[in-house]
Amino acid sequence: MEKELQDLFASHGGILKTSELLQCGCYYRKIQELINDGEIEQVRRGYYQRIDDNSYSEVAVIVRLFPDAVLCMESALDYYGYTERTPSSWNLAVLDSSSRRRFNISWPIVKPHFISESKFPVGIVEAEIEGTNMRIYDRERTICDCLTHRNKMNAEVFNNAIRGYLKDPRRKESRLGMYAAALRVQRKVREVLGIWL
Repeated sequence: MEKELQDLFASHGGILKTSELLQCGCYYRKIQELINDGEIEQVRRGYYQRIDDNSYSEVAVIVRLFPDAVLCMESALDYYGYTERTPSSWNLAVLDSSSRRRFNISWPIVKPHFISESKFPVGIVEAEIEGTNMRIYDRERTICDCLTHRNKMNAEVFNNAIRGYLKDPRRKESRLGMYAAALRVQRKVREVLGIWL
C-alpha cells in the first residue's frame, strides 16, 4: 500500500469512508484490489479498515462509525470498575432520532440505547480507552441510568454497580442529585442510595 494511503488511514484512526478513499484516487477497482490483497477490509457499508500488525481496536472502529454515540450502561460500568462481567456488546447511547439500521453491523457488536434529546447530553465526559478518546457517561449519569433501567438489568450487575459506586472515592453526591432531578429518578435514588449517602 502506498505511503500516502497508509498515512491517510493513520490520520483517521485506521478507518476511511468510501468518499475519503475516492478523494485519494482509490476508485472501485483499486478498493477491490486492496480488499483482495488483504490490505483493507470492509467493516460496514461505506467504511474500510486497514489491516496490519497494529490492527485497530474495536474502540477506534466504534468512534469512527458512531462519532455521535456515548458509551453507557454495562460498558460504562465496566470502564468504572463497577461490574465483574465483561459486556457482550458495546452499549452506546444515541439520540432517539438516530436511524436504527446503522447499528446492524456484524462487528463490533453494539447495543444502541435511544435517548431523548433533553436527557442525552446529561453527564457526557471524555475518556481514553485503548488509546482512543471516546465519549462516555460519567459515574453519576451511569448510576442514574442503572436506576432507570433496573427492571431490565441483571440483579447481580445492578447490585454490584450500586456497591461499586458507593465505594468509589471519586463519586460526587451533589452531581448525582442534580442528574437525578434532570433525569427524573430522584425517588429511586432516595430509595436505593438514600441510606448510604
